[in-house]
Amino acid sequence: MMRIGIFFGGPAREREISFLGGKTAMAHLNKALFQPIPVFVDSLGNFILIKEELIFEESIRSFYPPKRLQTAPFNVYIESLPEADATALLKEVGTIIQPADFASHFDFAFIAMHGPGAEDGSIQGLLEWYNIPYSGPSVLGSAIGIDKAKQNEWLKKSVGLEKKFFVLQRDDYTKYGRETLFEQVKKEIGIPFVAKAPHQGSSIGLAFVKEDSLEIFDKAIKKCLFIDEIYREDWLKLTEDDQVALLQKMVNLDEGIGFPVVFQKQVYYHPSALLIALRDYFTHTVTKASIQSIHSEDAILLESFVNGNEFSCGVIQTPSGEAVALPPTEIVIDDSVEVFDFNAKYKSKLTRKRIPMHASLAHLQVIQAQVKQAFEDLGFGVCTRIDGFLDTNGVVVLHDPNTIPGMSPSSLIFKQMAEIGLNVTDSLTYFIRQSIRERLRTGKNYYFLNQQLKALDAAIAACLQAKAERDVQVLEISGANEAELEASFQAVKSQAAELAALGTENVRVCTPLEIEEGETLVNLHVAHVGKDSAKEMLEAIKTGVHPLIAHTRQAAIEITKFYTNV
Repeated sequence: MMRIGIFFGGPAREREISFLGGKTAMAHLNKALFQPIPVFVDSLGNFILIKEELIFEESIRSFYPPKRLQTAPFNVYIESLPEADATALLKEVGTIIQPADFASHFDFAFIAMHGPGAEDGSIQGLLEWYNIPYSGPSVLGSAIGIDKAKQNEWLKKSVGLEKKFFVLQRDDYTKYGRETLFEQVKKEIGIPFVAKAPHQGSSIGLAFVKEDSLEIFDKAIKKCLFIDEIYREDWLKLTEDDQVALLQKMVNLDEGIGFPVVFQKQVYYHPSALLIALRDYFTHTVTKASIQSIHSEDAILLESFVNGNEFSCGVIQTPSGEAVALPPTEIVIDDSVEVFDFNAKYKSKLTRKRIPMHASLAHLQVIQAQVKQAFEDLGFGVCTRIDGFLDTNGVVVLHDPNTIPGMSPSSLIFKQMAEIGLNVTDSLTYFIRQSIRERLRTGKNYYFLNQQLKALDAAIAACLQAKAERDVQVLEISGANEAELEASFQAVKSQAAELAALGTENVRVCTPLEIEEGETLVNLHVAHVGKDSAKEMLEAIKTGVHPLIAHTRQAAIEITKFYTNV
């Protein structure tokens, strides 16, 4: 049985999203093929064989730093406790291991981390140095995938890019002043435009400039540089509790700039120290306070605003290495959402996903062709999610390739994989197997990797044979009313996922439907079970298989047959 080190956490602002991905891998990995080994990577660069029960905590800050060091009223990350003995604290969490010893603990590294340090080739290079095969694209593909500015240049060469963009250097912003640069930006790309921190994901460090306003422009740039400004008149209106809440928001990586920060040329690690400094500062001055994260950006990417429908489209590979574009998924956003930022993406119920996106078959095929071309030209491998827009003139505008897509059970990549017939467990098996195949291309450790690949292929075939020989377990989704049907759908969906993770169970999910001859049990496709609600499931059954999805399933048949009994 292959030991899979599941790497989660990391130094980036997306570490809590990574934590969700680690949970997904632990819960859904095929236990008949793999032994999951949770590896917590803290923000200081330590690797810890974490106590398994801790991965199911609510967040990283629920166990690290330990709660006894989370002194009220603030809840912080380990960076805010520079005087703490991190080594001693980590021994409470698990066992610290060194990269040179990775091979004695696991055979493969499943990277569920995101952002700088995790998705830019750094961890990939470290693992290659120690001959540990890992999931996802290579060092080269990862390096290209982290830099949004460079991506635009490469996309323009690959598929053309009907979008104006401008890279604003940080030094120019401080040297020439905001008025001069704003005029230059308006001349180059016009208004409205989008401002992005070029090395961040999950819509962190994202802002829109929709008006010809110097103030809005300045706020957008500062958001991308992770700079907070507090005006004295606003601070004095806050109660003490409100001041604490403001600084706690600054700590939170999904909405704040994150600690440590620099204020008045001094580094502040803990928000309590900054709170004291701000209270003192505003008793002696009438100016604003400018606070900056130590983790900032050297440039900001500015892109012209695209009017159209936003989509996300995954690209994977067949066992022989041929790229296959999955069905483009439309992000349907409620009109009340002004900015599709981190909160809108992960915490709001005002967005939903439509597969495939609402567009003509011809346009959907163009999207698939372009994302496939970009996948190949930019040197990605295994799996990459590429986002984009179909503008009002029917032009496809690609942006933001994501080499390690989010991996919560409801993530876009799993929904798209379900459309071709792979559930979450099968998808994870695919990621691991195809990653080993991609590592063979490096020219390093070829013999060992080839032996590992052959052993895994044999194990997958044996697992499928064992499942086929078992009696079928039928799980039925039913209910006398909408509420009961929804409850049954969620319960069966959860049960089916648990059984799939065992790797040995032969499961079929069905639901009763009324037809002319009466009620009959209808067998459900993986895509039906992968919907978010019973209502969406019934709509999908009623609508039938979209021509694009039917074509995509045929293109991916080599994948489906390899990982399932289909």
